[in-house]
Amino acid sequence: MQNFTISGQLIDLFERRIYPATISVLNGKISSVKEMNEAPQQYILPGFIDAHVHIESSMLVPTAFARLAVVHGTVATVSDPHEIANVNGAEGVEYMISNARQSPFKFFFGAPSCVPATVFETAGANLDSQAVAALLTSPDIWYLSEMMNYPGVRYKDPEVMRKIEAAKNAGKPIDGHAPGLKGEMAISYASAGITTDHECFTLDEALDKINAGMHILIREGSAAKNYEALCSLLKSHPEKVMFCSDDKHPDELVLHHINQLIKRSLQKGYDLFDVLSAACVNPVLHYKLPVGLLRKGDPADFVVIDNTEQFNVLQTYINGELLAEKGKTLLPHVAVAIINNFKAQPRDIADFALKTNHENPMIRVIEAIEGQLVTNELMMPAKVVDGKIISDTERDVLKMLVVNRYEEKAAVSIAFVKNFGLKYGALASTVAHDCHNIIAVGVDDASLCAAVNALIGCKGGISVAENSNMVSFMPLAIAGLMSADDGYSVAEQYSGLDKKAKELGTTLKAPFMTLSFMALLVIPSLKLSDKGLFNGQEFKFTSLEV
Repeated sequence: MQNFTISGQLIDLFERRIYPATISVLNGKISSVKEMNEAPQQYILPGFIDAHVHIESSMLVPTAFARLAVVHGTVATVSDPHEIANVNGAEGVEYMISNARQSPFKFFFGAPSCVPATVFETAGANLDSQAVAALLTSPDIWYLSEMMNYPGVRYKDPEVMRKIEAAKNAGKPIDGHAPGLKGEMAISYASAGITTDHECFTLDEALDKINAGMHILIREGSAAKNYEALCSLLKSHPEKVMFCSDDKHPDELVLHHINQLIKRSLQKGYDLFDVLSAACVNPVLHYKLPVGLLRKGDPADFVVIDNTEQFNVLQTYINGELLAEKGKTLLPHVAVAIINNFKAQPRDIADFALKTNHENPMIRVIEAIEGQLVTNELMMPAKVVDGKIISDTERDVLKMLVVNRYEEKAAVSIAFVKNFGLKYGALASTVAHDCHNIIAVGVDDASLCAAVNALIGCKGGISVAENSNMVSFMPLAIAGLMSADDGYSVAEQYSGLDKKAKELGTTLKAPFMTLSFMALLVIPSLKLSDKGLFNGQEFKFTSLEV
């Protein structure tokens, strides 16, 4: 392990001052920090931490994710592996931990608390309270992952409470997930011992949860973007705030990560030390992470930037090892093993037809909202041709379907969605939170069938069908969620499919990411599972026709 010294303007987040200093690194740790009379005009500060992310949503395995993230000054993530757990159970969690061990990057995984997220969908695995308790005994598991079953918490469902109690017995924090909960409901949820929430989409909601004792994670991912609504917390409650991406697609990870939120915050005039506390210090203190904060004896995890205006990352160090320099990663690509759970067989066009007994039916339509995971429920007239409800491109009401991936030929679940904007063709994906069945949206059944069958053929991925004969797709060989390829290659492939999707007419910034959340039942109002249309506010199935 290399021993060295480095000099520059030290951004001391505990003394809240900047001063010239020389830092000595010995055996991967900070052996001394000496204030100097002068030092080079480069700035040294702790590395950045993504306080809540699903690595799988980058479509990259941990080692590939790390290659991209270090370029932006990220040294660690608090990572919830519940995506792969919904497909492969505890074996999937161990897969992530095992792959992460092959990188010096610091991944801190949680025990997934909601696999499956609800009983209203088909997952590939089930982690009951005994399985969760077993995971929590592992030194590789740092916390109980987001407790999405907030009704179960509020009404003290025995199985939910056993999982929470297991985390308390292990002395590990409990992450929350409670979109829209305010007032007494927020207090009730937090009183169970839940300490964070990353689902706030209004400032009032965030303040209620802070008053209930929770930390707020300001989320800015590829689909859900809550920064603008919540950023004032950096001034009013800096000690209660962290930054997270939650879900970050590879094309965006190539460009930026937590460093983008730091830059935006400084441009808005927020205090440098408050902003960096959210990006660096608060996650370490809350989760008790062994990540260095530039104190004597700490692991040598830090970044070097050019200045505090442009905030360009020049170097990233983890345990004293230089892992990125001047926009280039120094981490090698690591070959990976394949793990999956996929049984679905090819479908026929007729499987996607939706018959009706009414001439002019009204239907419930899912309204997708740009930059949000929540949806609205609309009542709209259906377009009927030859006794079948079909997509209505004039009103931008498109057929959406979910196909069970864990059975050979289960019934296809069908609904309709607004704001995807496709004029022709179809999109499909096996990234469909949280059970990761096949989800697709399209203009006609032939294109939908082609997009779905392309993914069945490669046992998972994302696809764009321009028509029934022209289909482009990217395989995601690992659990139908992640690619075995290098991250930069995956980002390029994904960007190509994203471009093709937009050529079909969609104006969504991240259409595949938005599509993936149309099956997330625990986020209101209206979503679709492989078992049917679901009302997330009443937490029960509802009918398509009104």
